[in-house]
Amino acid sequence: MAEPREFKPLKELGTISLSETTQIKFYVDEYKGYKYGSIRTFIQGDSYTGPTKSGITLNAGLLDGILPVLQKLPKEPDTLEDKELARFPKKAGVELVVRITIFRDTTGVDLREWVEDSSYKGWSKKGVRIPYKEVPQAVSYLKEMRQLVAKE
Repeated sequence: MAEPREFKPLKELGTISLSETTQIKFYVDEYKGYKYGSIRTFIQGDSYTGPTKSGITLNAGLLDGILPVLQKLPKEPDTLEDKELARFPKKAGVELVVRITIFRDTTGVDLREWVEDSSYKGWSKKGVRIPYKEVPQAVSYLKEMRQLVAKE
């Protein structure tokens, strides 16, 4: 039986802990010679430890769009309901949507793909929700990510 491959990104930038067993990791990786940023949920469990399917990949253009949106957010959330902040085209039929969401009485910033094609229109599972109080830390990681993704 093959050993499980340990997850090794090009450069890990930082982590936001959500619970004792769940973290959001910010890192830069490479695919077919192109560097990209990634924000992904990782879990630690008895039977599995590593990345989950919950996450997004970001190129330099997306980072250039997302950073100013997140940097303009007030220190405390100014809405008590879900609020869309911005949409960015990712590829044909897919947009990355930045929005403030309220879930289980907590406020967060959701970065998630919206899909529109002939068979489906709606949210995909590709996305991540950052607790609102962690947005300044996330912005710091995203700035560093942008610098690294720029170098090709």
